[in-house]
Amino acid sequence: MRAEMRRFAGSRLALRVAMGMLAPLLMSCGGSSSSGGVAKTPLIVQAQPPTITATAAQNGAQVITLASNIPTATMYYTLDGSAPTTASTVYEAPFLLTSSVTLKAIAAANGFNTSLPASQSFTINVASGTLVWSDEFTNSGATNAQPNPATWTYDTGNSGWGNNELEDYCAWGSNASPCNAASPNAYVGTDGALHVVAEQPSAGVYTSARMKSQGLFSFQYGRVEARIELPEEQGLWPAFWMLGNDIATVNWPASGEMDIAERVNAATTPDWNMGSVHGTGFTGTNLGTKYNFPAGETAAGWHTYGMIWKPGSVAYYIDDPTHPYATFTPASVAGFSGAVWPFDSGPSFFILNLAVGGQWPGAPNATTSFPAQMVVDYVRIYAN
Repeated sequence: MRAEMRRFAGSRLALRVAMGMLAPLLMSCGGSSSSGGVAKTPLIVQAQPPTITATAAQNGAQVITLASNIPTATMYYTLDGSAPTTASTVYEAPFLLTSSVTLKAIAAANGFNTSLPASQSFTINVASGTLVWSDEFTNSGATNAQPNPATWTYDTGNSGWGNNELEDYCAWGSNASPCNAASPNAYVGTDGALHVVAEQPSAGVYTSARMKSQGLFSFQYGRVEARIELPEEQGLWPAFWMLGNDIATVNWPASGEMDIAERVNAATTPDWNMGSVHGTGFTGTNLGTKYNFPAGETAAGWHTYGMIWKPGSVAYYIDDPTHPYATFTPASVAGFSGAVWPFDSGPSFFILNLAVGGQWPGAPNATTSFPAQMVVDYVRIYAN
């Protein structure tokens, strides 16, 4: 018994010595106690640097993914070798690299000290005009297929989307009324094309799809184009467009919007497409240019709708990238009160959708045929 008590007393003595040595360290961390003695504030742990993963795209380009071991962390990065801070670009989704950069990234989270930077240099030599990413919507099967879930997700519901639209947007596989998984509103057909379909399952009820690459894939700068057949019916509003990744934090229109293919209603003579940009201080019809198709052509035929995106410049073309019909720069927005050019602040993601109704086209009428569809042969990105 006494031997056990001596061992216990020795343990208590060792503990007191250890605590005496540890107390200054704990107190140096800024903790305090109202009754004095050892600090009660827990130590703050430093976040680990983000991991950087590169996946091959096409012809030497890379898709970069950042990840943190802290689920609630926000990651910030730079591409010019400078030290990132919490004022740097926020990482929202994997993004495409087509040129040589030095990437540095940090992770920050409540309850943690900001991480040290992760750093990785990429040597990428891609010639201008080189195809660096694409979705060709291939389907070698005998039935309609799901659009690539690694690239495409969906907006869903019937909120009106700020435009008083009438449709319910449906995701692949959804049976939430009025959606029908057996009749998907977006699918890759056996013809090797994406079909975005608007349907009228009952009187006054419409379904369609709004596909997006948000959170899955994004890019900044390059030439992007899609080969599309657009539907031309009263009350239909097809579009191929882009929003900034930062819409999750700064909201619209501060995120910036680039409308590459957009039109409404039935064909006209001449037929047309609208190329627009929107941002803080310039929304609506402030910065849009109408392209008139040559005589005998309509948007219902196959056309290539493209955008050439460079630092300080967004230009649109149809069928011929050497002849843009509209170019917008920071000088284009200078005359609008409070305008802020948002298109150099980070990557953007794709949206392909077919709206029904809304403030611009108005409602469908007896002349509108359902189902109606926007058909997309491919989406491609080329290096500047």
